[in-house]
Amino acid sequence: MLCPYCSSQETSVLESRDSEDGTVVRRRRECNKCRKRFTTYERVEIIDLKVVKKEGHVEDFDREKIRQGIIKACEKRPCDEEEIESIIDDIEMRLLNRKSTEISSSDIGRLVLTRLKKLDQVAYLRFASVFLEFDDVKEFKKIIREIG
Repeated sequence: MLCPYCSSQETSVLESRDSEDGTVVRRRRECNKCRKRFTTYERVEIIDLKVVKKEGHVEDFDREKIRQGIIKACEKRPCDEEEIESIIDDIEMRLLNRKSTEISSSDIGRLVLTRLKKLDQVAYLRFASVFLEFDDVKEFKKIIREIG
């Protein structure tokens, strides 16, 4: 770590503290040359995921969009926030572990569908009706027969 005052590479860590949420480590350092103290912050670098939309345009991955879709599907259902966060965490980890940093929105939708099917069948049906773009009641009936 370079000292911001004299650019020496010889520094010592005096103290380290994790943030409350555990995502950042704060380190108090001292330069061995000029003896001045400074603070550094260490964060995990997130892989820059891109989502390829159905229409072909590309946008940044947004965890919040997944959360909002799941919350809408689970509205007035016995799904607690912890279960929803677990689904989102699992999906995000699966995406980060892929070889490619570009993911199609339909792949993300299928991951959500798979998890919702295990969590709550009504939430699954709600999400499926939007994601699979149901045109009529026949498509609802078909999915209900499959999960029922």
